[in-house]
Amino acid sequence: MKHWLLSVAALALAPAAILNAAPVEARKPAPKAPTTGMVSAADPRAAAAGVEILRAGGTATDAAIATMLALNVVEPQSSGIGGGSYWVRHAAKDGRIDSIDARETAPMAATPDWFYGPDGRPLSHAEAVPGGRSVGVPGALRGMALAHAQGGKLPWARLFQPAIRLARQGFALTPRLQIALTRYGAHVDAPTRARLTGPDGQVLPLGSIIRNPEQAALLERIATLGPDSFYVGPQAQKLVTTVNTAQRNPSKMTTGDLASYAAKPRPPLCATYRGYRICSMAPSSGGGSTMLSILKLLERFDMAKLGKDSPEAWHLFAEASRLAYADRDMYLGDPDYVRVPLKGLFDPAYIADRSALIAPDRTMASVSPGTPPGAPARVRAPVSEVPGTTDLVTVDAAGNVVEVTTTIEGSFGSGLSVDGTMLNNELTDFDIVPVKDGDLVANRVEGGKRPRSSMSPTIVYGPDGKVRLAIGAAGGSTIIAQVAKAIIGVIDWKLSAQDAIAQGLLFAPYKVATVERGTSLEALVPGLQALGETVTVAPLGLKANAIERVGNRWVGAADPRSEGVAIDVTGRTTVIQRIGDKPGRPAE
Repeated sequence: MKHWLLSVAALALAPAAILNAAPVEARKPAPKAPTTGMVSAADPRAAAAGVEILRAGGTATDAAIATMLALNVVEPQSSGIGGGSYWVRHAAKDGRIDSIDARETAPMAATPDWFYGPDGRPLSHAEAVPGGRSVGVPGALRGMALAHAQGGKLPWARLFQPAIRLARQGFALTPRLQIALTRYGAHVDAPTRARLTGPDGQVLPLGSIIRNPEQAALLERIATLGPDSFYVGPQAQKLVTTVNTAQRNPSKMTTGDLASYAAKPRPPLCATYRGYRICSMAPSSGGGSTMLSILKLLERFDMAKLGKDSPEAWHLFAEASRLAYADRDMYLGDPDYVRVPLKGLFDPAYIADRSALIAPDRTMASVSPGTPPGAPARVRAPVSEVPGTTDLVTVDAAGNVVEVTTTIEGSFGSGLSVDGTMLNNELTDFDIVPVKDGDLVANRVEGGKRPRSSMSPTIVYGPDGKVRLAIGAAGGSTIIAQVAKAIIGVIDWKLSAQDAIAQGLLFAPYKVATVERGTSLEALVPGLQALGETVTVAPLGLKANAIERVGNRWVGAADPRSEGVAIDVTGRTTVIQRIGDKPGRPAE
């Protein structure tokens, strides 16, 4: 089916291994589709906002927009209209799947040395984040508007009402927001800090009611005037002035940069894994491609037989991760600016050659990017993303499914805000140094370009051709591994989506593998070391959300490390056994 084709404009060239038709089992009679709507989100108040819209007759797209807007209010450290998003959507009527790229863009004035200091040397990531220069042109609202035009039903203004109510009437300060400001909010501007701290400058106690009348007024204007009111006119000028007059790292953004921003429909990137069809976000995100690469590299191994408590299984996962991340760092970038060799990366012979590097009984001495067919000369640049972001899934009564990952990048983004809304620091997802040893970095800064991301909103189709699972995650470069791990958990280890999300993670983009502290994987460390793995144990900033189809019903899941929940339209909330906070960075 044509709507299942692989990723970007050059997909006519995609390999048969990726683009093969649905398995034979798809012709079997499928169970009747579930009819109960549901929302899974990283905050219960945001999930409730989406459910409110479903109850009012809204579609999954409507509910996703309302949930995103509410998250903007109650999770200001993670996402909002000052940032961007990626959407993957399944249409129940015809089985069509599509995606939207609402990633931020660099101002047109940006050059490859955008993050170089006056001394001609590149800034560190920490130096580049605060202030105006890290702010990309926000894409989230344009993404919402495009999605609404394509799949919305309720009036645009109605979708804003839950978020406006939360901002104006107030919401209770939660542990996650309190931790984020205390540990990672040193760069936050004065207006934001004033809302979240007391007269003594200390973060307010848990349960304190936080009101944001400036944000409520902004959302009311956008609800009434439409999304253009954010991108042109006085509101656009206010944003541009904020970033260009920032005390640290002032930008060179123009009102023209905002006015010309467009969210882009993109065909999703799809591949098969053990008879399941898995569709995720294509570039400009590097998340979907890398996640699917991990799965394809592992497909020749019997992960089901090894099981979730096997050191060998996790060793294989680590090795596949290293190979996939190496190719990501080398080749992935905005396809409108650089040639991304997707066809070559998923060429069956290339996958087989790369997978053959993985041995069950030993760890690779070193890992290098491969040379897929059609690959241009490039240099590898290390991952610089930090844990952040948020994710949500919505399903409506008709069976439409929407998976969105949305972000402002690090905690509280750039630290700058406009009318109570945080502005992103997405441009630090670019590789700061554009050239190495004479070769260009794929993810270098360029005017109008979208920085590479790890965001991996994903919809999984079962052998019957029906949606089996919709899942996404937050947490910087761990997003890719989180989603891959959860899919293996559901398909190979027969876990529920909830248990697959709660399962600990072994994160190994490079030589050292990090075992998530406080999980059952800690017991596997000696076995991993016996296989040659270099292992450290540490907390990881993980946060995932999912909805799965089990027979004739939808079942929600949310990460026990987060404050997230899944709620259906009857008001039933998924019971989640929370994992207590551990020292270190929280899930954001």
